[in-house]
Amino acid sequence: MFQVLAVVLSAGPAAAQPAAAPLPYTTLFYTHDNLRLEAYLYRPSGDGPFPLIVYNHGSAQPGEEGVEWPAPFIARTFVPAGYAVLVPERRGYGKSEGMPFSKDVGQERGERFVRRQQDEAGDINAAVEHVLKEFRAAIDTRRIVIMGWSFGGIVTTLAASRSDRFAGVIVQAPGALNWDRSEQVRCALTEAAGRIRVPLSCSVAENDLTTGSARGICAAANASGAKTVLKIYPAFSSGRERPGNPPGHALFGPFGVDLWRADVLAFLAETTRTP
Repeated sequence: MFQVLAVVLSAGPAAAQPAAAPLPYTTLFYTHDNLRLEAYLYRPSGDGPFPLIVYNHGSAQPGEEGVEWPAPFIARTFVPAGYAVLVPERRGYGKSEGMPFSKDVGQERGERFVRRQQDEAGDINAAVEHVLKEFRAAIDTRRIVIMGWSFGGIVTTLAASRSDRFAGVIVQAPGALNWDRSEQVRCALTEAAGRIRVPLSCSVAENDLTTGSARGICAAANASGAKTVLKIYPAFSSGRERPGNPPGHALFGPFGVDLWRADVLAFLAETTRTP
């Protein structure tokens, strides 16, 4: 079933989230492609096993890739609801080894770009295997959902197409800034989406650079038999978007989370429901 929802919300600026103390997490290191890579693991109180969300972040400004970022707003959204959260740092980000994206790829959006994203998708799946090995008693292997925003939505789509570990997939503005710039990107994402068989949620703001990437990914997965939900949110502006990006692209960051939290939690509840 291909379900398209236009979500009715206020189109005005979103209020900033109140300052909150960061939740505790464990910093992990694992190896893939001969690189030592970093990740962060949040867990609710108790012994588990907990359902796991694997969250893939977007891109930092060039020169800022080395700043560690454990996505605290994602942890505040999901850990109190009972989910463990794994946040892998991309290669070249934080303390992960490898060349930063801005130096390795730059403005190229063809084969080099796609190859880099495929490599990072392999990193993500390796991070999942590492956590399941080291924290198996704490994680319910039947209830793992992979999620990503922007570039993170690209690697989420690619990683989900190459693994049977995931019970569901969530992509937020996946590749929205590059979809119209690259035929190679469009082909790689639609081909990968066509291999996804688990429930898939695609979402985007109507004033992002394009809604075509979310629509195309959901359509390709649906055509191959996956249950999909596409959500087009009204125009959004936080007043804090990165220079050069359309305002709607920031919907899925810290200042828009109040507008999509309930939708994602509902999808997770359905997707991770135990038999």
